[in-house]
Amino acid sequence: MRALVYKGPGARQLEERPKPSILQPEDAIVRLRRTTICGTDLHILKGDVPTCRPGTILGHEGVGMIDEVGSAVRGFGPGDAVLISCITSCGRCEYCRKGMYSHCLDGGWVLGNRIDGTQAEYVRIPHADFSLHHIPDGADENALTMLSDILPTGFECGVLNGKVEPGCSVVIVGSGPIGLAALMTAQFYTPATLIVIDPDRYRLEIAQRFGATHVLAPGADTVGAVKALTDGRGADVVIEAVGMPASFELCEELVAPGGTIANVGVHGVKVDLHLEWLWSHNITITTRLVDTVTTPRLLRAVTARRLEPAALITHRFRLADMDQAYDTFGRAADSHAVKVIIEVS
Repeated sequence: MRALVYKGPGARQLEERPKPSILQPEDAIVRLRRTTICGTDLHILKGDVPTCRPGTILGHEGVGMIDEVGSAVRGFGPGDAVLISCITSCGRCEYCRKGMYSHCLDGGWVLGNRIDGTQAEYVRIPHADFSLHHIPDGADENALTMLSDILPTGFECGVLNGKVEPGCSVVIVGSGPIGLAALMTAQFYTPATLIVIDPDRYRLEIAQRFGATHVLAPGADTVGAVKALTDGRGADVVIEAVGMPASFELCEELVAPGGTIANVGVHGVKVDLHLEWLWSHNITITTRLVDTVTTPRLLRAVTARRLEPAALITHRFRLADMDQAYDTFGRAADSHAVKVIIEVS
């Protein structure tokens, strides 16, 4: 089969690899139909993820069809159309029993990291009964690919952790794919004010189309502008969707007394926590790695056309064009890429 392989920092190659086989009774082999590229894949290529070793097939998102199942798989069979979760969960360990699938003792984020991933014609899925979801006939596969990772990430780590409520004020710092996913799903709870901050004018235009009540470019008066839109208080919920020190510190300035900062961004360096002014503000700071516990809910919302994640897709490629796909996604500021779809079969 063809697969995109991580060859070390700064290097990737589309090459022929053996088709995966069943290794454990709980495994399934999925033939990919659609996959995509995540910002985390770019971090891997920069050498920022030491758990991903050269020789690993990249990718942790996709939809496809069951090709083969192990003897212990009960919920799926050959020919079933499935959504692949970016998180692998055994369903039995202490963390899985708490709904913390991302910390599964025999899973978590392993696809395209510690084991071969989904940017290939076939992928082996461990613990298939807990790591795959049935998809209905005729469903939009491109839209459902967005449910592997970014929609549950924005929803769980941003909206749910942030405790978005009807009538509250929300600021999302960063309008990349995750920030836009948080923007889309925050509207389930009808916040009164939904502000998006990003330096990219094109992405701010997208945010407006997706339902932001106000958009702002970061600058000297960003804090003042947000306070002017929130009766001088700041925001009840501030969602950090960038993963940079400056963006997190901006969130600290924007949160209202009693509010919540919901961190979603992946931080590679230390960030200053300004307790010298926040110690008395009764704020909550949350962190989370997506658990994908909400995927069934989001899947129902998409199939009912109450959520339209296909709107995030800006570019389409074939598996043979992976170099061009990565180049386009990696130059998002120039290419105006939000999410790309890779058609595998």
